[in-house]
Formats: sequence, structure tokens, C-alpha cells
Amino acid sequence: MHVIACPACLKTEDNFMELADHFVEKAKASDPDHVMWINRYISSRVISSGELAILLEEFFASRTVREWIVVHMKDKFLGDQPHPFIRDMQHPTRYTILGYVFEHHHFLRQWAKSCFQIAANTGQEDVQRYEMENLISEFYGSNDRASHHELLLRTGESYGIPRSVVLKSVPLPQTATAIRFWDTVCRNRTFVEGMAAMHTLELIANRNMRRYGASYPYFDETILADGSITNEAVDFLREGYEADVSHSEVALALIEEYSGRMDLDQPCKAVALKSMDIFYDYLLARKQRGEMIENKQ
Repeated sequence: MHVIACPACLKTEDNFMELADHFVEKAKASDPDHVMWINRYISSRVISSGELAILLEEFFASRTVREWIVVHMKDKFLGDQPHPFIRDMQHPTRYTILGYVFEHHHFLRQWAKSCFQIAANTGQEDVQRYEMENLISEFYGSNDRASHHELLLRTGESYGIPRSVVLKSVPLPQTATAIRFWDTVCRNRTFVEGMAAMHTLELIANRNMRRYGASYPYFDETILADGSITNEAVDFLREGYEADVSHSEVALALIEEYSGRMDLDQPCKAVALKSMDIFYDYLLARKQRGEMIENKQ
């Protein structure tokens, strides 16, 4: 059955008029998540439910799922005003890298669970195969290739942080909130919405984003050869930079295919955008962790 998902809380409605009424009701109650969402993405002026329904439908119908996700990811993280962590990553300090190591460890633990959950929520073998391959490369590795998580821990060690310290660490609040969100989505919503929540995020390290109009890359590629970061950090960043091109492109194709088949285009867009908002705060936690480590020196 055709459903519409609220991009602020993911509550489902039957149509855009009901979604508009939902937003108006939440705005009257001064709910911050819904008010901020409307102000950020639709309009800061007071509008009627009827006009809001039209604007919401236009907002979500403007592009295909794939194009819509790419544009919003580009604008939110890699535009003329990039995310603060992305700006730091152009030429990262020791503390930027260490903040990355600690918080990304917790992210990758959830990533593994999310891949399992998405695969368990579908009988589509192409999706299951994709998630298993992603899971192995990101968290478990193979006999001839270290996992992304292992390369992350080696990076921490190269900057003087034993892996035992990282493994025993507690995520910062923004990271903990993000993990709960991704776990809930992948457990309780359709597999394609779970994919939209998780694999949208891989676009941030997809070097093809420059071709899609991004003003900034994930990091300045000169750091892979100029000696400004450790060899272990180079290995970690290069592996992710290469893997996330194929990972994110394949995921976008699968999301596009199955969201269309299942009549879930708008819910996938809503979930993806909510995940981007959560991811924005999670990246700030990486920056905060690095600053905390620096301030202890």
C-alpha cells in the first residue's frame, strides 16, 4: 500500500495532505524537530496545510531516488560550505584522525549489525549478496585483505593509541544517538529503507561526488602521498576511498530498483534525509572527540 513517511520522525501517512496536517499539528505543539525541518527544507513563513502539502510533494518528487539522494548528500556535506569535519579532513591533524578512529569504531560496529539486519529483512539474493560482501570488507576482512575496521585500529595505533583503548571506549552522545537511529530503522523498516539509511552515507567518501558537483572531496588526495599522515592512515583512507565508489553506486542502483518496485520512493528519500541529518551530528562527534584528545595534551 502506498505510504508517505514524515522526514522528521518517520511516522507514516497515507498522502501528502495527511503529512502536511501532521506537520501543522506538530508545529502548533512547538515540536522542535518538525519546526526545524520545515524551516530548513520548505519555508520559514507560516503556510496553510493545503499549500504545505503541495510544497512537500514537490520537494520529494523533484528527482529520481538516486538523483535526489546524491544532490542532498552533496549539498549537505560537500558543498561550498562543507561540513566542519570535512573541512578538517582536507589536511587532518593527529587529533582529527584520532577523533575519526574512536567514533568510527562505534559506527562500524553498528554498520555490521545493519548489514545483517538488511539482509535478514529480504529474500532478494542480490541485496543479500551485496550486504554480505559489504559486511566482510568493512568489518571482518578476508584471508588476503584486512577489513576497514582493522585498518582503522592500525591507524589509531600508528598515532599512539592502543587498540584496546579504542575497543573499550564509549561513544560520544551524538554517536550513541546515531547508532540507535540506524539500528531502529534497519530492524523495523523495510530492507530498502534500511539501505537508504545506511548506504546513502557511503557517498561522502565517493570520489565521483566531484563529478556530481561537489565543491570538496572527502579529503585532499595530496595527503595520501605528502607524508603528512602515517602510512597506516594512508592505507585506511585509500581503502575506504576506493571501496565506497563501488559500494555506494551499487547501493544506489539497488535502492532505485526496489523502492520503485515496492512503491517506497518517498519513504526512502525521507529515511535517507533523516539519516543525513543524524550523520551530520555524528561527524561533529568525530570532531569533538579529536578536540577532547587535543585538550588533554
